[in-house]
Amino acid sequence: MAVLAGVLAFAVLTALTQIGGAALLIGWLLVSLLGRSRLDGWARRGALAGAFLAVYAVLTLFVVPPLAALFGRVPLPCSFNVERGYAAASPIYCALNRNYVHPRMASLLARLARHMAETYPGTRTLYLDANLPFINGFPLIPHLSHDDGRKLDLAFYYADGSGAYLPGVARSPVGYWAFEKPDPRDAPACAKTSGFSLRWDMEWLQPLLPDFRLDTDRTRAALNWLVSVGREFGVERVLLEPYLAKRLGVSSPLLRFQGCQAARHDDHVHVQIRP
Repeated sequence: MAVLAGVLAFAVLTALTQIGGAALLIGWLLVSLLGRSRLDGWARRGALAGAFLAVYAVLTLFVVPPLAALFGRVPLPCSFNVERGYAAASPIYCALNRNYVHPRMASLLARLARHMAETYPGTRTLYLDANLPFINGFPLIPHLSHDDGRKLDLAFYYADGSGAYLPGVARSPVGYWAFEKPDPRDAPACAKTSGFSLRWDMEWLQPLLPDFRLDTDRTRAALNWLVSVGREFGVERVLLEPYLAKRLGVSSPLLRFQGCQAARHDDHVHVQIRP
């Protein structure tokens, strides 16, 4: 049973972070070599957990970034500063190594954030899932893409109940699943189906989220920039729910619907650049 649990933990950590399984294995080897005769039961489990966290932190901070460069990917900065104008919506994206992109995507995000801060002073642009550091084709669960450094999800911009912009704030702790609501007059994008689909509604979560408004001016401005100036940085596709694109008054051949088997895109914007 212990072996099965270890194999499962290795698989899950590898799937989520790429390096988590390796960190677990190295931590287990360290504990086995240094504490086999002195540790037992919960003490051994605690030592293994501590060793895993220490090894994982070292790999994430010092080993992964230079190795990722060999695969043509760079880490997006996690924290906000005024000069940069953008940050991760949650520390979890950097902690799980889901903040790696092609250098051209990093440049695109920097220019978008600068444009938004110049157009609307004080604006903070937030990114969500990007890609893992290594290996084209390695999936970023639960996304159907995000496997080659060329995809990035961006959070919407939000305002409070009075319409005042909320800098650096998303409606959910991780930026996803705070869905906008289609108007009753909007044609449904997808019919209800009993088959497998990632098009979650997360209806149980919606009442628990803060009642922020979509900042339509900023979100519209970001979308218009992506489908116009963004072409210079190789933008080839921007995914958004059709009803929301219509509501914001944004149209472009680059603006697409992701389809009915993929996750909803009225809680974030998906950006993709050319190879």
